[in-house]
Amino acid sequence: MAEFEDGKDKSALRTIGEVSEALGIKPHVLRYWEQQFSLLKPLKRSGGRRYYRPEDVALVEDIDRLVNEEGYTLKGAEAVLRGSGREDLDRRQAERRAGEFRTAEEIATDENGAPGADALSKDTKTASKDSKKSKANPADMTETLARLKSIRKRLAKAIEA
Repeated sequence: MAEFEDGKDKSALRTIGEVSEALGIKPHVLRYWEQQFSLLKPLKRSGGRRYYRPEDVALVEDIDRLVNEEGYTLKGAEAVLRGSGREDLDRRQAERRAGEFRTAEEIATDENGAPGADALSKDTKTASKDSKKSKANPADMTETLARLKSIRKRLAKAIEA
């Protein structure tokens, strides 16, 4: 949660400058995110001055985490925010709930310790199939992205061997 050191109440409205300073996100990025995320709608008063409510600040923090820490695109982050109803946005928790992702150690390996071609091929086909499903249901994008990252790690490991 953002730490504001201005003595205001936690439920107070914040200007774009205050939010920018507290979260380390430049004001022009916040304005751009307002255009890209229909969920982000700070109050605008006369003269166009923006005032962020505590829930707006929390949403900005979620967007920042999804985009800058977890590597989502802006569209992907919005799909996660919409698909989850903003509940439980951490995709690692979603992966644990799904329980169907295997680690590299769980993948069948050849005698050199690299993932077997059959295992990689099967997972790639499954991820491709999941990708097609994700267009219909944005909530599935989290699972598809996690599966693709798992494949990427296994491919990198196979190339190193």
